[in-house]
Amino acid sequence: MNVTAKVQPESPDGAGEGDADGRWRRGATYASVTVAPILIAGKFGAYLATNSVSILSSLIDSSVDALASVITLISVARALKPPDSAFRFGHGKAEPLAALFQSAFIVGSALFLGYESLGRLFEPRPVGDISVGLWVMAAAIVLTFVLVLFQRWVIRRTASLAIGADSLHYSGDMLLNAAVMVSLLLGRWTGQAFWDPLFGLGIAAFLVWGAVGISRTALDVLMDRELPDVDRTRVVDLVNAHPASRGLHDLRTRSTGLGQHIEFHLELDSHLTLTEAHDITDEIESSLRAAFPNAEVTIHQEPAGLDDERLDHRLRPRRR
Repeated sequence: MNVTAKVQPESPDGAGEGDADGRWRRGATYASVTVAPILIAGKFGAYLATNSVSILSSLIDSSVDALASVITLISVARALKPPDSAFRFGHGKAEPLAALFQSAFIVGSALFLGYESLGRLFEPRPVGDISVGLWVMAAAIVLTFVLVLFQRWVIRRTASLAIGADSLHYSGDMLLNAAVMVSLLLGRWTGQAFWDPLFGLGIAAFLVWGAVGISRTALDVLMDRELPDVDRTRVVDLVNAHPASRGLHDLRTRSTGLGQHIEFHLELDSHLTLTEAHDITDEIESSLRAAFPNAEVTIHQEPAGLDDERLDHRLRPRRR
């Protein structure tokens, strides 16, 4: 008895939890694309009014955010497309690809901020009337804060990598706006111009640190890294919990970008009929789908105790 059963999750175009997650993903991208031009327009006006290089840096950072938001919008729309004849595994990896591009934008903006900050540290430049700049930065902080809260709620619900990268952009932008305000105020109160570049360098370091984390997660998905040990252990426990299960081997898991892929060989008693084996597999698959709602499960059934070639025997110990 060697039978393979493959069970697909609900179609992204169908009703249910997956469709709701898709709507929230799209909503987060639309909100990001809407906020970006508002921030750019406000900061451009503030720069013209103050001639502040720190505000110019924030303006350029927001421009990079806008480009990244458009990439996020396109990638999420692509990732949510259902499988087709050319992409039978779906399009979920469009999101981690977009996250890598966004990480590059984050690093680029961080390098620019670091360069500008170092230049201002060694060559201080005077700033004009800061009133307009303070009001614009305060409004930008409030608007960005609301957007980031919404994005993080969507991230917790959907685990979207692209939206996570986009949220990091705007988190950095929010900190940058606050740093601009603090540096402008400190410059006025102390008469010293070094406050702004010091804050800028700190924010640049924060952005690079965040970009490294985003790119590492994206590469794990693209390279089909195994799911965390806690998830793999949960799969094993659920399979072994069924009274008809005699164990499993060759467990393989990965993230698909929108969900998970779980594949293993299920060991069953050899006297079972094909129908009985199929019913047992359906029950085990249902318990796995309850624990991993967006998972695609592939189960290969075989007699318990069969001495055959196994992937488990060929694998090197898993690297931590």
